[in-house]
Amino acid sequence: MLGGKRTGTRHVAVVLMMCLFWYVISSSNNVIGKMVLNEFPFPMTVTLVQLCSITLYSGPFFNLWRIRKYQEIPRSYYWRLIVPLAVGKLLASVTSHISLWKVPVSYAHTVKATMPLFTVILTRLFFGEKQPTLVYLSLLPIITGVGIATVTEISFDMMGLISALISTMGFSMQNIFSKKVLKDTNIHHLRLLHLLGKLSLFIFLPLWLYMDSFAVFRHTAIKNLDYRVIALLFADGVLNWLQNIIAFSVLSLVTPLTYAVASASKRIFVIAVSLLILGNPVTWVNCLGMTLAIVGVLCYNRAKQITKGREPPTLPLSQTSHVKYAPLEQHHNRDPYYRGSVNGKLTNGLQQKSAGNSLLANGSGMPSGTATRLLFV
Repeated sequence: MLGGKRTGTRHVAVVLMMCLFWYVISSSNNVIGKMVLNEFPFPMTVTLVQLCSITLYSGPFFNLWRIRKYQEIPRSYYWRLIVPLAVGKLLASVTSHISLWKVPVSYAHTVKATMPLFTVILTRLFFGEKQPTLVYLSLLPIITGVGIATVTEISFDMMGLISALISTMGFSMQNIFSKKVLKDTNIHHLRLLHLLGKLSLFIFLPLWLYMDSFAVFRHTAIKNLDYRVIALLFADGVLNWLQNIIAFSVLSLVTPLTYAVASASKRIFVIAVSLLILGNPVTWVNCLGMTLAIVGVLCYNRAKQITKGREPPTLPLSQTSHVKYAPLEQHHNRDPYYRGSVNGKLTNGLQQKSAGNSLLANGSGMPSGTATRLLFV
């Protein structure tokens, strides 16, 4: 009994420490990103640096951490889902940096609180999924709060608002479809992040060379080798990569509801830190709108939990259903960090695998359907 209490206390301490790191790194990333864009107004180049960071750092470190590698994905599936996901990630990242460039960090994050609204709309459009009335009602505080924050924003910019909305819609769409990819392919969520980063960089590089490269090389910060701007760009890329890694680790250690509360708390932390460090002027009505939007996100997550608890339980599988398991030692060519596989094929022709227990080596160990909440932040 005493050992169990110690284990539980240690788990809570680890989660709190990880959340603290997550909040600090995320707020630092947003503040540094804003500082970079104030002195170096090239959001496409900032996006390029972050994609390069994901591509360059992920491979060596994921191998060092023994994160299992993904199997070969069929070409038809790759073009049908992976490529559109990469394009979506690219569009969402660029528009996110445009919004950060045009409007204050606090306002950009308030607009991003509309992600539940986009999730409800997109799941209805693509999958015909209807939500209970309580969930729809929980969206009202979000819409009202963002509306108040928009009307009272002193540094309002229409391009910033539109970019923030497009970015939020893009991240929401990615989270929806990445869930399907993770389920179909059983790819590790960090490997999917690496794969999408590499593919987005490959697609984006020609566009950046045509749109941004000449102006960037003519900018005084690059011509004069302004080490402050270059250092800020480097720090922004590293912090963005670390934010994704730590966010996944937090997600793998807690329940979906706990993560949702932690994520909303992180947004409050980022807004507060940006107001404190960057000092953009706000009114009390503006702060009220921000607070109402964040509270709306918490209400939405609570409503989802309540309505999910009302759903009828699913019937158990028939005892006549059989799944054959092959001993691991009979398959020497499998990833040594993978702890077993199922001899079955999914409908898309991909090999289905079972989840392991190791956090880094064998996946997150999370309940089904929760692995994509923090793929894109």
